[in-house]
Order: sequence, then structure tokens, then C-alpha cells
Amino acid sequence: MDMTKIIAPLNDAQRAAVTAPSQAMLVLAGAGSGKTRVLVHRIVYQIQVNNVSPHSILAVTFTNKAANEMRGRIESLLETNASKMWIGTFHGIAHRLLRRHHQQACLHKDFQVLDSSDQQRLIKRLLEDLKIDTKELPPKEIQWFINAQKDNGLRSKDINEVKDRNTIRFLRIYQEYEKLCERTGVVDFGELLLRSYELLRDDDILREQYNWRFSQIHVDEFQDTNQLQYAWLTLLSPNRDNLFVVGDDDQSIYGWRGAKIENIYNFQKHYPNHQVIKLEQNYRSTSTILKAANSVIENNKERMGKSLWTESADGEKITIYNAQDERDEAKYVVERIKMWFDAGNKRAETAILYRSNAQSRQFEEQLMFTKTPFKVYGGMRFYDRAEIKNALAYLRLIANRNDDASLDRIINTPTRGIGLKTIDAIRELAHTKQISLWIAAKELIEQQILPSRANNALFNFLNLIEQLEQNTKELELAERVQFVIEQSGLISLYSQDKVEKSEEKIENLKELVNAAADFSFDNDEEDNLSELTEFLSNASLESSESQSDESDDCVQLMTLHTAKGLEFPLVFMVGMEEGLFPSQQSIYEKQKLEEERRLCYVGITRAMQKLHITHADSRLLYGRSESAFKSRFLKELPQELLNEVRPKREVLRPITVKPLQSYEEIKSDSKYRKGQKVHHATFGNGTILNIEGEGAKEMVLIKFGNDSKWLMTAYL
Repeated sequence: MDMTKIIAPLNDAQRAAVTAPSQAMLVLAGAGSGKTRVLVHRIVYQIQVNNVSPHSILAVTFTNKAANEMRGRIESLLETNASKMWIGTFHGIAHRLLRRHHQQACLHKDFQVLDSSDQQRLIKRLLEDLKIDTKELPPKEIQWFINAQKDNGLRSKDINEVKDRNTIRFLRIYQEYEKLCERTGVVDFGELLLRSYELLRDDDILREQYNWRFSQIHVDEFQDTNQLQYAWLTLLSPNRDNLFVVGDDDQSIYGWRGAKIENIYNFQKHYPNHQVIKLEQNYRSTSTILKAANSVIENNKERMGKSLWTESADGEKITIYNAQDERDEAKYVVERIKMWFDAGNKRAETAILYRSNAQSRQFEEQLMFTKTPFKVYGGMRFYDRAEIKNALAYLRLIANRNDDASLDRIINTPTRGIGLKTIDAIRELAHTKQISLWIAAKELIEQQILPSRANNALFNFLNLIEQLEQNTKELELAERVQFVIEQSGLISLYSQDKVEKSEEKIENLKELVNAAADFSFDNDEEDNLSELTEFLSNASLESSESQSDESDDCVQLMTLHTAKGLEFPLVFMVGMEEGLFPSQQSIYEKQKLEEERRLCYVGITRAMQKLHITHADSRLLYGRSESAFKSRFLKELPQELLNEVRPKREVLRPITVKPLQSYEEIKSDSKYRKGQKVHHATFGNGTILNIEGEGAKEMVLIKFGNDSKWLMTAYL
């Protein structure tokens, strides 16, 4: 057998990982080291060399984009279709399991998947039913609580010994939320994984069936797995040497949403016969950029340790720009982008990376002022647009009458004479009798409780849904979607709407028809899916990911978290200041600070050819200009790798602080002390809470009344 296509493109470390005997393996893959190539070639090697059946392979990753890329590469190497292989996201694979075994999982055959915004909408309705003020308990907070419990594998009944009053209230809502989802036949993203975990945990026969079926399990981005995902994987691979995981502890940046970096360390304990292979050769960045990244991440104590290297040239030094303020910072960045474009490069090859979304405004304004095309990556997603969600809600209600979230969304969209009093009556009856909104609406009509006009309007709506189902049963999926969009009145609604973007909404609805036409449906009887149900589930799963048109030549703006997995020839890391990056919340906690440093490492390694890092002397925060202090991460960069640039300074008005008296000594080389009383010409009397930095960069944190401010002592 000719293995040239599999082995030849690999370096020594990659080849060792791909050809290793079947065993528990952790591939520690540094940024830009070819982890996807290793996963793909490992799978193909198992099939072609070790004669493993493609149906015995499970490959799990975190995004549909990554899963599709993996499948496409496998198909290219195998020169055959891989659609039947179990390659997908955690949620996608869990969804497939539940469809196949919906009865054992106690789910309706046509259960619907709630995306994040629909889940929040359902929670809002539940709070209203429970007479809970949504201003006092925002639905988003409840959503976060519920999802966090599910990520930890906890049902409401599993949470004991709760004493905190707020948590008790959250728990009660969680209990009611579970009942509502059960009654209406919907599951959220967290429920997909939790219920599939419970299914495998509680059904010994089914678990053994999948243990034997999946002789090889592959996991991408292992450092991003949460507690439940890790438990789910260990159920599928119970102390067997068939788990091949690829991850990088230095790129674990999602602790705030439940990812457990400890899973990499626990893997080595759980699978004592494991092997570790490190991929350290980088194919993305210059040597200078990699040396800078290594220098920063080496300051973290909790890491397995590796050092990126490349055969590429040193490349340009990293430019550090010390801006006067955020306006000067934005102007500098946009000027350098113009120079890049004027030199014959593409705008889309440049990215502006920031720690917080709020930082994008100055860059957006400067880009607009200079008429430079740009795109805020991770903006409004196609499946999140209101008109698309309205159309999908009609389709979901056709597929499942008990889908309360969908009915609640479209019952009066377009307006059809069903007022708030009618809707409240439906909700009240549904809540009282613990039935779905659809059944409650039918009961109100049958009992003729509503006024005649409201009764007729409600009857017409229910009849519309029934007729839409009847009239589209025999149609192709795209024809069905188009028929529902037109007959529901949505096209007419937006055609008559004279507001801006009404035409764009109609175009988006037409694009939904195109999406249905392009949808590839594999009619696998084991999955228990109709084409419409699969299309709707796919739309929900896709809604959690960004949609972007790569053909547009636009400057890319995004958060550092969003940038993970991407690469750009020219990168700007902006706002590198204490309290901003690292964030104020992370400065005093070791674990959070180390995650911030990993985020910095991720940002640096997005750059391929040239990296600019900016920080400002002052920044507008909450309407006031505050002194800013250079990020500690910048101090961790070797000076020989840097080219520092400073603009001309104009000191318009020095700030004066008059020391009044001295307390506890903090720094022997500073004339300021913790606890010292001071007076500021603008802010009045205050007390020094903390001191950081030395010499010209020394700063003091002063409490003025209810506000605390960092001020530079160099100008005192």
C-alpha cells in the first residue's frame, strides 16, 4: 500500500503521532503546528493501514466549520465520501445520539433544539408566568445559571445544601424551566450533551454498544472541554487505549465559560498508559513572533511546557506604539493599515484584536472616516436575524405543535388581531394546567372564553399552521420553506414595511430558501429524522457560530477570544494596559491571570508576518479620561525583539496632588504611601489604596468618595 500521501507531508513529531500504535494519546499541539493535519492523517492512517472501519471512528471538535474542514480533508485523502462517518461537534454528535435513541432518552421523536436566543426568550416568558420581575432577575442571568449547572452535569434535583437566597430562587426557576422544556418537547444546547451523557450512563447495553462501535475516538481542542464533555468522553472510552486527543494547555482561554484546563492533566491520570507527543514546529509565524510568544507564556507556572520554533526567517521586529490616548491609538492603527494596503496587500489580511468589544468603537469610527472597508467579526449571524428566526419559528411549529418558544414568537407576527390580553390568557391557562401553549389556545377556542373577535383571530392562526402543514407535506424542502414564508405573511409584512433594511430582510428570507435548497440530507433510518426536522436542528446548531463572507476585502475587527484558530499576516493587538489586558477582574487571582496570559499568547501567535502592539497613556472610561498603565505582559517581551515608537508629547495641563500625611510604608523608593490622604484639584480629597510601577511609570490608586482612580505620579 502506498502511504506517501499520508506520511510524506508530515514532520517527525507529526509522523510519530499519526503512526503510533492504538493507545491513549495526548498530542500537545502548539499554535500553528498542524494539529488538524495530524488528526486527519491519523484517521486516514487508521482506515487505510490498520483497516479500521470508517464507521468505527468518532471525531469530535467544537465548531461546525472545524468539523466540515476535517471531513473535507479526510474525503480528499480517501477519495471517497465521508458523510456517514461520525465527525462533528460535541453538540452535533450528542444530537445524533438522541435522535437515534429518542425513546430511551424520553424525548419526542421530533424534539426541537433551542438556540441561545430562543432559550433566553423562553426563560423570559417563564419568569413572567411566575410573576418575577425580569429587571430584578434578568433572563440572561438565569440562562447563565442553568447552562452552568448543565455543563457540570447537574439537574435541579442534584443541587443540594443551597443556603444563598439568590441561588434558591435560581434553583426554583431551573426546576420550572425543566418542566416547561419537557412539556413542550424542546432541548437547549446544554441539554443535548447532558441528556446524551445520562443516556449512556444509565443504559448499560447502549453504552457497551457504542463502546465497541467506536474503536477509535479523536478529540480536537481538548483544552476547551468542560466537566460534562470530559465525563461524556470517558463513558465512550472507559479506560481503553483508544482515545486520541489533541490540545494545547497554553491556549486554554475559555475558563469563564466552563472549560477545564485540568482535563489535560486528568487525562494523564485517567489513562495511565498514555503517551504524550509535543508538536512544537510552527508553520505560521516568523521566528521573532514565536520568541515573543514563548517569552510571555513561560511566566505561567501551571503548564506542561513546550517551546515553539520555526524554520522561517526572523522577520520584522514587533512594533510597540505608546499612544497618547485611544484616538491617537486608532489613528496610528488605521494609518498602518493604509500603508499595508497601498503596498499591494489585502485589507482582509489585517486584524485588529482587542480584549473587550467596547474597544472597537474608536477603530470603527476611524475606519469609517478614512473610508476603509471593515467587518466586525462575530457580528449578527444569519440565523440570529429576526426575520430568519420568525420563518424558522413557523417551520418549527409545523413540525412540533408543542414548541412554545416558536408559538410565542409568531402568534402575532405578522399582526393578526391577537392582542396581549389573549396571549396572557393562553399563557395563564398553559401555566395553570401545565400544558403547552398550543393546547391551551385550542381549549380557549373550544370553551369560547375569549371575546368573539379574539376567538376568531386565534382560530385563524391555529388553522393557518394546520393548513401550512397539510399543503407542504409533499413538497421538496426548499419549496416547503418558500411556501411557508409566503403564506405566513412574512414577505408581505416586510414588503409593506418602509423602514430601512426591509428589502434586506426579504433578501435574507430568500437566502433561507437557498439554504434549504443547498441542504444535504442523509436519510439514515437510525437517526429517526425527517428532512425538515434535520434542517431545523442544523439551523439551531449553526446559529452558535459566526457567519462571514471571506470574499470581502475588509479589515477584520474582533476580540482576542474570537481570534483563536485564525491567522493574519498583519495583526494589531490594542489596549495593552493594566486593568484592560489583563482585565481588572483577573489581576489579583493567579488562575485568572494565567488565563489572561494564555490569551495574550493566543493573540501574539495569530500574527504571521508583522505584529503591532499598542497601549495608551490615558483612556476614556465611563465618560472620563483616566491615566493608563502599560500591561505587565509587555514587560515580559525581550527588548531585542521590539521596536518602540512614541508620538510627540504635548502636556496641556499637569495634574497636581498635594500629599497631606503618611501612613503605612509600601515602597521605600516612593514618596507616596498606602493610606496616605491626598487632595486633587478636580476630584477633591482622597486616600491612596495601592501603588504600582516605578519611576516615571509609578501609579497610585486613589479613592475619591465612591470612585477609585489610577493616576500617574510622574505628572504630580
